[in-house]
Amino acid sequence: MPPSPAVPLHPVIRDITARVLARSDDGRASYLERLDVARTRHGARGRLSCANLAHVFAASDRHDKAQLRGNRWPNLAIVSAYNDMLSAHQPLAHYPVLIKQAARAAGAIAQFAGGVPAMCDGITQGQPGMELSLFSRDVIAMSTAVALSHDAFDGVACLGVCDKIVPGLLIGALSFGHLPAVFVPAGPMPSGLPNAEKSRVRREYAAGTVGREALLEVEAQSYHAPGTCTFYGTANSNQMLMEAIGLHVPGSAFVPPGTPLRDALTAYAATRLAAITALGGDYRPLGRIVDERALVNGIVALLATGGSTNHTIHLIAIAAAAGLVVNWDDFDELSAVVPLIARVYPNGVADVNHFHAAGGTGFVIRELIGAGLMHSDAQTIMGGGLAAYTRDPLLIDGELTWRDVPAESLDRSVLRPVADPFSAEGGTRVLRGNLGRCVIKTSALRPEDHVVEAPAVVFDSQDALAAAFKAGALDRDLVAVVRFQGPRANGMPELHQLTAVLGALMARGFRVALVTDGRMSGASGAVPAAIHVTPECATGGPLARVRDGDVIRLDANARTLEVRVAADILAGRPAVRPSAAATSGHGRELFATLRGAVRDAEQGALACL
Repeated sequence: MPPSPAVPLHPVIRDITARVLARSDDGRASYLERLDVARTRHGARGRLSCANLAHVFAASDRHDKAQLRGNRWPNLAIVSAYNDMLSAHQPLAHYPVLIKQAARAAGAIAQFAGGVPAMCDGITQGQPGMELSLFSRDVIAMSTAVALSHDAFDGVACLGVCDKIVPGLLIGALSFGHLPAVFVPAGPMPSGLPNAEKSRVRREYAAGTVGREALLEVEAQSYHAPGTCTFYGTANSNQMLMEAIGLHVPGSAFVPPGTPLRDALTAYAATRLAAITALGGDYRPLGRIVDERALVNGIVALLATGGSTNHTIHLIAIAAAAGLVVNWDDFDELSAVVPLIARVYPNGVADVNHFHAAGGTGFVIRELIGAGLMHSDAQTIMGGGLAAYTRDPLLIDGELTWRDVPAESLDRSVLRPVADPFSAEGGTRVLRGNLGRCVIKTSALRPEDHVVEAPAVVFDSQDALAAAFKAGALDRDLVAVVRFQGPRANGMPELHQLTAVLGALMARGFRVALVTDGRMSGASGAVPAAIHVTPECATGGPLARVRDGDVIRLDANARTLEVRVAADILAGRPAVRPSAAATSGHGRELFATLRGAVRDAEQGALACL
């Protein structure tokens, strides 16, 4: 049942979209002008000298050499985050073969243009390597640009899944925004141990009531096969976003790896990419698709599904790469009118496989369009607006086709219509006050945890907080302040380890909250957490003036974050400087330039633009 085209756009959606475009006027115009200069109607290879071109096809087979030399068939770049250690990216190994075969059948050539790094936050959580994580997004963007810098391509297939990888690929591809781009996912692993059970054992381990072997067994039952982790963290939020922005083949986000349907969707991605190049019949450059409508659509879909708070950083960075300016106020105001219509862990007990079975992305997008909450006329790789993303793919006699998503949710405990949401608002709010600006995710919080007022206990690292917990020094109401965790201080590592610790305190009946200039994982949410506090402590932000015992009030309902200290006293305190944090080892010394150049969290924590 496709959405009605007659539904008017919600006035808040309309106004915020107009506001984004107005504040981006000069930057967007400059970006689009750059795209027009870079575009060629006769194939990118026509710009190359004979020596340049000979290098392009020197290693190709006889057939591809003839086509590349003739400059008649489009040449598709494959940029991949494949490695075989990470479960989410392991399925990408055979994609280049599928893409090359499908491209040739469609009258195109595909070449593997380059690889980009793919690190796993699940492996580096709480480890020194996590301090490279956010900056890896910029490295991926630059690596994507290097892969495309040969200027021999007419389109790009971006193969990636996880946290920083998809935003990095998109930022890099937008620097070649005159090229069409299709994003090609891998799909989730089968459902393993229920997320609630995993969380319970994690809390017990943090409290010391179960040992390492019991915890490892639980984790191994949760993360157990090729494919994306099945909770709705940043990786799976990425896949939702690529659907909402119109850069996936429709319905491909959560189709499992290693299935005939998955392979058919991957092959079709190459077919569609060939068709939308300048040498095809339906030119659709990436930089035109990623406009103010697409970005608002992405934010709306994120809010409606309770997606990762990391995207309050990534979407701003993606916007900047397209010459657009998005800020946290846009998220906050959209969240007030966008209902929460999905309950997927950590905002519920279901995983993404259950979400997909209940109706998935197609149901979400159809509901939001039907309520006037998305721009149905936004450009996509498919044409015809966003309606193509309200359909599910399937194979009939081996042929790929699409059908309308179910008219009703197949599991209302996981997915609901806009008319009967889990919550009237999306659950991502911006807090403001004398400690700065920050983000809080409320969709996974109990109503009684929306307001916490308690004395501060201040730490300069997550390890120090964990040590205090183990020593029994935190058994009371408190607001844990973990400072010097921003992008300039140490690369803004995720502090997901603290979820189990603070969750254990809450389970004991204490009133607990976290305030930090760092990040929490996309899988966090049960602990009230004011995160991404800006300005960060390393640049003299007011959080660096908080002392043990200061009373902090976090009020998600009033959207405030305040330390109960008189303004003159707070201003008169010297800002604590960070202790000599480790800046070398585990590759950290290589990222000193990025730490020095990075913008703050509300500007996307960008260092490469």
